[in-house]
Amino acid sequence: MKRAAAGARPQSQFAAPGFTLIEVLVALSIVAVALLAGLKATGSLSRNAERQNISMLGQICAENELIRLRLRRQLPDTGNSQIDCPQADRMLQVNLSVRPTPNPNFRRVDARVLEQGQYVLQLSTVMGRN
Repeated sequence: MKRAAAGARPQSQFAAPGFTLIEVLVALSIVAVALLAGLKATGSLSRNAERQNISMLGQICAENELIRLRLRRQLPDTGNSQIDCPQADRMLQVNLSVRPTPNPNFRRVDARVLEQGQYVLQLSTVMGRN
């Protein structure tokens, strides 16, 4: 029978099964980084969907006001006006700006949409005499 050298630890016949603490911590940190990246991507997608939704609602408001002016079948008066536009439980404001053009038969109309003072979008067109 062989004897262990002095000061050496005796070796057991079986190694203990399982992971070391370092291996578990490394695995947990990898999972945490992956979950954090997924959470950040999900938040970004949610913000983009919200921005797209408010842009669509703003475009509906702006187009409605421009169509309303066209249906009057007369050249719009120059100046500025503000119209409230409730859409999907939101209160949007449409600022209409009518400006003259070099040709007196046409007017430039800008419809700028805001939500709580924050710019959403702007549509511009030229309207003529009917």
